[in-house]
Amino acid sequence: MTMFNLLRRQPWVITVLVFLILVTVNTVLQPSFVEPSVMQSNLATFLPLILVAIGQTYVILAGDIDLSVGSIVALVNVVTVTVIAALGGTLGAVFGGMAAGFVTGIACGLINGFFISGLRFQPIVTTFATGIIFAGLAIWVLPQAGLPVPDAYWMTYTESVLGIPVVAWVLIAGVVFTLVVSRLPFLTRLTAVGGNRTGAFQTGLSLGGLRIGAYVISGAFASFAALCLTGETASGDPLLGASLALSSISAVVLGGTALAGGFGNATGSVVGALVLGMIGNVIFFAGLPFEYQTLVQGLIVLAALAGGVFVTRR
Repeated sequence: MTMFNLLRRQPWVITVLVFLILVTVNTVLQPSFVEPSVMQSNLATFLPLILVAIGQTYVILAGDIDLSVGSIVALVNVVTVTVIAALGGTLGAVFGGMAAGFVTGIACGLINGFFISGLRFQPIVTTFATGIIFAGLAIWVLPQAGLPVPDAYWMTYTESVLGIPVVAWVLIAGVVFTLVVSRLPFLTRLTAVGGNRTGAFQTGLSLGGLRIGAYVISGAFASFAALCLTGETASGDPLLGASLALSSISAVVLGGTALAGGFGNATGSVVGALVLGMIGNVIFFAGLPFEYQTLVQGLIVLAALAGGVFVTRR
């Protein structure tokens, strides 16, 4: 009974167990999986989804949702590479482009927060609409994919610092952020907003500020994901990150966060994103025909989600 209570209160533990099983299966199917270079490559592939899922968690905890994160990633990517090229491709231009991209993501988050919290628009409809707008802006900024970034950008992203890959440092920074926020009053108040919005309002909490803050965090982490994808692809692409919105929501729910808000944590979302990445790996190395890969992946995710919901309800 004690174990069952643990799983009920911390459903992300189930996701950790699923992740360990997937790692074991992947190692059997791909013996080179445990090699440092392969692990670094996999982490670089999973990292953008992990970062977007972290930001999405805070929005969902408040009882909202952000369907525009994929478009924000694309917009930040093209703004970054375009500014770098416009400034001459120097080292200073790289930092200028990254700053411009980051500010763009923050602005997108503020816009979402203003419409949803300030004007009281429906989150799912609003972020779907702003996602279309951000995607259109990305195509307007860079109509054709392929604008490269300087070699220093992507080479730095693939290197190591103090013997640890840069991608691992980014992941560590993301996890540390979630742990720090988990100890701040902000998270408690945000969870209260998602769990009982009326009660939170009656206690005097600033619902508008908290919800806007969640969308700003989501925009910031979408920016980080875009900068990582830029380092991974070494170029700009206005169609980048199209699947990240729904994948991030799946990762958040797999990590034990209630889709209705009011329960969960971002650390679990990190594990949920890793599980989604590992599912893709296992299916690929299992040699399943291409036409069955998406079907099997969907069934596995559905089974994992159902397991978490069952335990929580019990």
